Amino acid sequence: MNGVQISVDHWVLWQSDVWPMVKLNATIVFTWCVMALLVTGSWWVTRRLSTDTAVPKFQNVLEVIVGGMRDQIREVSGRDPGQYLAFVGTLFLFICVANLLSIVPGYQPPTASLSTTAALATCVFIAVPIYGIAVQGPRAYLQHYLRPTLLMLPFNIIGEFSRTLALAVRLYGNMMSGTVIAAILIGFVPLFVPILMQVLGLLTGLIQAYIFAVLAMVYIASATTVYHQREPTSKAADAEPNENS
Repeated sequence: MNGVQISVDHWVLWQSDVWPMVKLNATIVFTWCVMALLVTGSWWVTRRLSTDTAVPKFQNVLEVIVGGMRDQIREVSGRDPGQYLAFVGTLFLFICVANLLSIVPGYQPPTASLSTTAALATCVFIAVPIYGIAVQGPRAYLQHYLRPTLLMLPFNIIGEFSRTLALAVRLYGNMMSGTVIAAILIGFVPLFVPILMQVLGLLTGLIQAYIFAVLAMVYIASATTVYHQREPTSKAADAEPNENS
């Protein structure tokens, strides 16, 4: 197992002499590379969008990707995907691109680092109450921690943290295991087996990006469900006096 590196966090490229805790490792650099690629790619594919009947091929690809994400968000949440597309779509694209770039020699996906997956899970942890409060209001959203009784408050709070931890560990475990297995096989078996494992790793990376985005949407949808369930009831209550009158 010597020589097999589980994470690139230990590849320190720069460290401050004044504050030793401030350092630049390979995980951060690879993350910046993915971010730069996404920003540059987004600018390039959206700079010449056309509304004509004949659209460029890259715009067709872009519309298929965005349309697919919108359909998945609508299917999971049952609501208009517009307000969720930016956040959930960005999560999916970042994880997807970070995983697919593993075919580049010398590159290690930042999603194989627990620090990266924990940061992504923390984004979901923060976004869930933001969406919930935006839809329901602070009082109605905070009341769901007291359901069905006040005694459930600590368990509901623990559940929020545990699912965030599960998000981070699930993505990290799947990506790290694929990296380690591929590194081991390179030293012991012929070339074609690691290539096959690399292809399977790319497929796993796509699946993990999809699962992470879907789970994030599920958590956001659950945080806004109460409002949509209570709204028809309140309308029916308002309409009932009119019918009796």
